[in-house]
Amino acid sequence: MKTITLFSTDGCHLCEQAIGMFYYGVQAGCYQSPVSLTIVDIISDDELTALYGERIPVFKYQDRELGWPIELAQLADWVNQN
Repeated sequence: MKTITLFSTDGCHLCEQAIGMFYYGVQAGCYQSPVSLTIVDIISDDELTALYGERIPVFKYQDRELGWPIELAQLADWVNQN
């Protein structure tokens, strides 16, 4: 199973949309292999805040990132390519 990381923070409505989209993709069978999501709150880490503070939500798998705005089809393609 591959684990996708989502850089996020509390109160971010776009992050909530990204989480919902990811799990909708799981339920709809959009991903070719089993995936899980780890959510990382950037607010308590100065380095992560500097990297992602202006860009969240950002999905990451290994060294590849996918930033907002995205649609479900883009997310599914990105997950399936990794």
